[in-house]
Amino acid sequence: MSSSHWKGELWLGRDFGLVHGLMGPTAPHAHYAHQLIIAPGLPVTVELDGVRQCGHYLMIQALSRHAIVEAPEAAFTVYAEPLSIDALDLQQSISGVTPTLPGLEAALRTCRRQPIADRRVGRALQMLDTALDGKVAAAQLAAQAHISLSQLERLFARDVGLPVRRLVLWRRLRLAMALMLQGQAMTQAAHEAGFADAAHFSRTLKALFGVTAGQTLKTLRPRLLA
Repeated sequence: MSSSHWKGELWLGRDFGLVHGLMGPTAPHAHYAHQLIIAPGLPVTVELDGVRQCGHYLMIQALSRHAIVEAPEAAFTVYAEPLSIDALDLQQSISGVTPTLPGLEAALRTCRRQPIADRRVGRALQMLDTALDGKVAAAQLAAQAHISLSQLERLFARDVGLPVRRLVLWRRLRLAMALMLQGQAMTQAAHEAGFADAAHFSRTLKALFGVTAGQTLKTLRPRLLA
């Protein structure tokens, strides 16, 4: 592709995100979201777990290592958090939908959400989200859930699929992006989401999504969904 920047629109919901536009190539990465690429025009080429795939409809499971290799024309990308949206439910909700941002948003809003089966995990997650502007200690989350630290780590591995530390980083990134979409400068948003500075936020974005803030957030027209 001639450009390394993404260009188009970004809609960010509570547990899902939508992008429509041109996609630049990315470095190999893995993030805590299912990713569904819909290319109505020319197909998109990705490398998924070391295997190159090309198609109009590409499903990338959460935490799968992948990279965007080439996307010649505008495409749609759907991101959904696996903690609340199952990969199969995501695909079923999108199946048959004519790809437009409003159409995909409507489908995702009606998509079945998975309940958090274990109340202890739910309590820990609630505390996590209210503490992102400062230090989040796993021991504090365990105390809030009335369990030991080792129990918390086992429950997170079973129900969340991520260690506590990595989920905290993911939630910080999601919060910082939401704050930026509300109009805050990157440095302020990074601090309020608990990052040390804007550079820390940018490094995290590159590690989890394979792109820098300059390649994405500065070139996509944002909309924060209620």
